[in-house]
Amino acid sequence: MLQPKNTTVDHQQLSNFIWQIVDLLRGPYRPPQYERVMLPMTVLRRFDCVLAPTKQDVLDKYQQCKDRFKDEALDSMLNKAAGQRFHNRSEFTFEKLKGDPNNIDKHLVSYINSFSKNIREIFERFEFTAEIEKMNEANILYLVVSKFCDVNLHPNQVDNIAMGSIFEDLIRRFNELANETAGDHFTPREVIRLMVDILFDPDDDILSKPGVIRTLLDPACGTGGMLSEAQNYLRENNKEAQLWVFGQDFNPRAYAIAASDLLIKEKDKEKSLIQFGDSLTDDQYSGQTFDYFLANPPFGVDWKKQQKDVKREQEKFGFAGRFGAGLPRVNDGSLLFLQHQISKFEPYQPDSDKKGSRLAIVFNGSPLFTGGAGSGESEIRKWIIESDWLEAIIALPEQMFYNTGIGTYIWIVTNRKQKHRQGKIQLIDARHRWQPMRRSLGDKCRYMGEEDIAIVVQEYGNFVETETSKIFENEDFGYNRVPIERPLRLLYQMDIDRKLRFLDGVPHLLDDVQAIDKQLGREPRPDWNEFDRLMNDLLKQRNSPWKKAEQKLFRDVFTEREPEAEPVILKERKAKDEPNARVWGWFPVPGKKIERMYEADSKLRDFENVNLQDEVTRYFREEVEPHVSDAWADGDKIRSAFEINFNRYFYQYIPPRPLAEIDADIKQMEEEIIRLLREVTA
Repeated sequence: MLQPKNTTVDHQQLSNFIWQIVDLLRGPYRPPQYERVMLPMTVLRRFDCVLAPTKQDVLDKYQQCKDRFKDEALDSMLNKAAGQRFHNRSEFTFEKLKGDPNNIDKHLVSYINSFSKNIREIFERFEFTAEIEKMNEANILYLVVSKFCDVNLHPNQVDNIAMGSIFEDLIRRFNELANETAGDHFTPREVIRLMVDILFDPDDDILSKPGVIRTLLDPACGTGGMLSEAQNYLRENNKEAQLWVFGQDFNPRAYAIAASDLLIKEKDKEKSLIQFGDSLTDDQYSGQTFDYFLANPPFGVDWKKQQKDVKREQEKFGFAGRFGAGLPRVNDGSLLFLQHQISKFEPYQPDSDKKGSRLAIVFNGSPLFTGGAGSGESEIRKWIIESDWLEAIIALPEQMFYNTGIGTYIWIVTNRKQKHRQGKIQLIDARHRWQPMRRSLGDKCRYMGEEDIAIVVQEYGNFVETETSKIFENEDFGYNRVPIERPLRLLYQMDIDRKLRFLDGVPHLLDDVQAIDKQLGREPRPDWNEFDRLMNDLLKQRNSPWKKAEQKLFRDVFTEREPEAEPVILKERKAKDEPNARVWGWFPVPGKKIERMYEADSKLRDFENVNLQDEVTRYFREEVEPHVSDAWADGDKIRSAFEINFNRYFYQYIPPRPLAEIDADIKQMEEEIIRLLREVTA
């Protein structure tokens, strides 16, 4: 059996040892299928090692109680005998399974079925019975079980942190073979550590109290790494405190690993819990609230399968449900997970037991700025920032995650900001705080060392402006998207081709069109307002009123845009003493006490983004009107929006090198090229 030299095994060494067992699967299994065997076997061996010290106690208790108790009552008594939240009442262990090679398949199935109900449910997610049959037919089952007997996974030898790392390393390797994204399942430990440090940072006084109990939810928990790290943090800083963790995941194998790990760590069934299901459509914690939240939802993964249910919930419940603020584009559901978590915030009432909640979530860059004014993404950002919940965003180094090299960001969201943070958002640029890895793991070739993490946590806690820490007002990230309109200018022209096109759609208007052609002529008219009045007078004389659709079709066919033509009048009113009437599209008519609003030309429409702290009227008069004299702002269609462009706030200008220096380099290169050519031709 592989034994550690110290109290715990190096997880990478043990992971490599387990990985060697994969060689036995080659042939009957293709590489993407290896995890179907290796993950459940690793979990099963872990359970076997955990239960070994109390195995005989459980068997003795089972013989005493099997005829008097059934189901839950029997499970409870045997769990107590095992000293765990689970047990196995079979006489078999991994070592004993080796004693009968000819029947090892039947014995292994019987061994699994002898676990308590909670473990059997986990293995149903693995769908492992079919794999046992397949391995037995390929004559490799005995070899696989024998190899796993050489691996000691008892918690005294392999603690929960090392075990989590082993699972994550195995999953990464399997997903590389399958060309899939390991990031769907787990997050680098140092990233989790940073998230947890900052999540708990303001609560040192709360978490240091003896007997304190807090709850934490991860709705995309994968193998449970974030939950484990959060518990370890609290255990290191306050052994008297308790953190009850709750998770959910829709990947059956990831769920099974997380649930297995939790059963081994937690011995009180009323505390922590891992549930199976899709958090977006099958919320297993509906109606519950939590003190803390962690999550790393999949990057850029679409939610087409969940779209119907999510949209139905939004339309039916609005803000009473989970997605009232808006729905992001269907190709990225990250912000849905954020709304899901916020819906479970504990209310903040300072004078009561309602102390609010804190949240840390990992995103890529998309949720920072994707979507213009009025889009789902912008409306969600607007809702969070205007509610004063966004506390900080931390930019992480690139090439930190196993499945992607792109930039990632940690968002800190809370409904109980400290007084000095209220109305403000802190941005921390940690993109340069990394160390190179000696060996890359997938796309991950960098990591954040303890000193890097400590510096970022210190910057967060100090809450002061530095080169890599910026503090902004909430409104600094907001802007008004102002439609800038220009008048429609039309030139009227009658000719044979246009007559034929018009009459092809409305042949019953032939007599009217002939009258217009004869009496108003075919000369181009650059003032549609005047021509429209003359045409309507003529039709009135002929007692031939046209429908609106017919009038529109006539104008569409017989006019074309002309920059020098007169603007088309939309409406008029008596002149009013309104200082900003011109900004909003009311133009004074020289020599008359009236104002006109013109019809807007959609092809000339433009937009200006005006900071929320700036006045639209001032901006228009200084930035727009001097350059486009006939423009105006459409006040009815102004939409506010929010976006956070990290590069804008941390951009550092690097001046180009002097021309003389560049010329010298070019000359040196030319001389080197000439020298090399001479050597070739000599």
